[in-house]
Amino acid sequence: MTRSPRGYARYVLVVMVGINFLNYMDRWVASSAATPIEKEFHLNDAQFGLIGTAFLLVYAVAALPFGYWGDRGVRKTVIGVGVTIWSLATLFTGFARSYFHLFLSRAIVGVGEASYYPAGTSLMSDFFPKEQRGRVMAIWNGGSTIGIAVGFAGGAYIAEKFGWRTAFYFAAIPGLLFAVLAFAFREPLRGSAEKQGPAVRKTNDINLRKFVDLIRIPTLRATIIAQTLLFFVLASNAFWLPTVLQRHFGLTQSKAGVLAGGVIVAGGLIGTLAGGWLADRRALTRPTAPLEVGIAGFLLGAVLITIALVSPMNIGPIPVFVPVFLLTVICLYLYAGPFTALSQNVVSPGLRASAVTMTLLVAHVLGDSHSTFDVGKISDLLGGNLQGALLITSPTLLVLAAIAAATGLPTVKRDTQAMESEWAARSAEPQPEPALSR
Repeated sequence: MTRSPRGYARYVLVVMVGINFLNYMDRWVASSAATPIEKEFHLNDAQFGLIGTAFLLVYAVAALPFGYWGDRGVRKTVIGVGVTIWSLATLFTGFARSYFHLFLSRAIVGVGEASYYPAGTSLMSDFFPKEQRGRVMAIWNGGSTIGIAVGFAGGAYIAEKFGWRTAFYFAAIPGLLFAVLAFAFREPLRGSAEKQGPAVRKTNDINLRKFVDLIRIPTLRATIIAQTLLFFVLASNAFWLPTVLQRHFGLTQSKAGVLAGGVIVAGGLIGTLAGGWLADRRALTRPTAPLEVGIAGFLLGAVLITIALVSPMNIGPIPVFVPVFLLTVICLYLYAGPFTALSQNVVSPGLRASAVTMTLLVAHVLGDSHSTFDVGKISDLLGGNLQGALLITSPTLLVLAAIAAATGLPTVKRDTQAMESEWAARSAEPQPEPALSR
């Protein structure tokens, strides 16, 4: 373990962007292949949506033990194990011969991804200082938007040309290579990017009481509640977007996948990178900037998504739906870098993986774990009207997300300073001699 040079930190960032790309490609390739999968296994929208629910629910619950491991163990090992598990599970999805087999394999993907994200966020926070975290987390999250696009577009093309099973095979194999790269990382010392305080190999900070007490940090609690509401909107819209384009506008499977992927990657990249840049720039004078950027995105997104979903079908998707939905995606992704960085800034280095775990547990269990099923069920009740189902849920939840985030505005500065003071006070404590990384 070591304090790592800047060049190596950038290398880790590049690899982590690649892993995040594969993370979301593997996650969303199933959505692009919804039509042939439903046809082969004779599924309705609610049943197929339940597959997405299985992944997200397992993802949230599995984050608990892996988040604990991430704060007590070697984080590069946790990341490597996670990438290996989800890649193998994606591979076995292609072998599914029953609905149960399909359901189970997608659920196991959630186990792998749950082990990666908490440890990965903590690792990245010890490679880059607070002043850069908004941009770094935005770049890292940018990999996810490209992954969604490739999962949609590439998955849809391969599924249409070579069969939906082949799409899962192509998605799985690169992950095994990136797992090897993750295992070879140098492990940074915890707290090595902080201006004051020790840089240590490990801490004994995490226990059940301290984990539960994380929710008592007002700023962190505000971001968790806001993301719980937001994740319902993001997951349900991303999951069902290709199907909406096919049903409402009459596009083919491959064209719907390409269009959905293009909109999400362009909007997601612009929104994620812009949000990180704006928050870091404004945070120089306004500690509340990370929350303000997210709040603005939620409110604008609520208006724009309403306009997109009520656009008429007879003029096709290009004149109204696509440009307005693109703007919606940009707004909704402004939060990604700032909220991730803020969750690390208000929590000590020894609890950062656990803070991410808390976010994943609450936001996924209460937010998006049931969103794909809920929207699918509402769609069935509306006679297959997915646009109507999304219109009922999305704008309202986005306004509520903005209100929840606003509750953290008065406490951002206080919570950040409290963390920095607590960690700086440890400088006076004796610390074990760190071992050099190999």
